[in-house]
Amino acid sequence: MVISLSSWYRYLGLKVDYSVSLVRKPYKSGQMTFREAIDAGLKNFFLGKLTYFYWNSAGEEMAPTIGARRGTLLVRKGPTYVFTGDVVLLRDPMKSHNNFLVRRLAGMGGYHEMVPKDEKEEPFVLEKNQCWVSSDNENLKPEEANDSRNFGPVHMTDIVGRVIYSMRTAEDHGPVQNSNSGMKADSEVLEIELDLAEMKIIHLGKDKSVRY
Repeated sequence: MVISLSSWYRYLGLKVDYSVSLVRKPYKSGQMTFREAIDAGLKNFFLGKLTYFYWNSAGEEMAPTIGARRGTLLVRKGPTYVFTGDVVLLRDPMKSHNNFLVRRLAGMGGYHEMVPKDEKEEPFVLEKNQCWVSSDNENLKPEEANDSRNFGPVHMTDIVGRVIYSMRTAEDHGPVQNSNSGMKADSEVLEIELDLAEMKIIHLGKDKSVRY
């Protein structure tokens, strides 16, 4: 596949933005010197990627988007540029910091009015830096969905990335349906960083290791 020069320019611009975002906060807080921030930013720009593979093995909450019970996902790093309607990877608020969930971002703080699990309670507006996540599986009851209807709002810093590609099986895979803004922002990233051959190897290896 031939990648256009304009796609490379846009992709490199995204890498610059992400590399700067990684070092901005630690530099401003005094955790890094200027030289350390420059070195870390350059290292990420030249050696890092904007995506990583994630093996999702638990639950049917995101079927059919992700698939029933398991799938290999390509996740774009960082919570900075997520939009309502995106499928996101987030830290599980009900478990340890190292457990993650895949859910759809249904609302963001400041202007989205959400309805609690208990219909007797009044709807409320999310606070700044809060978001509301939901499952895609419409066959599940609210109490089975394990989303914000059960555990409430989630802080935006708990979002670790946007899911941009899903491999349900080695033959069944494709881009994840995110918001229009999200899909537009990810087009060059998918074009340059998606390696289906590598993704299939990882998926088949993980799939064989699952025990039911």
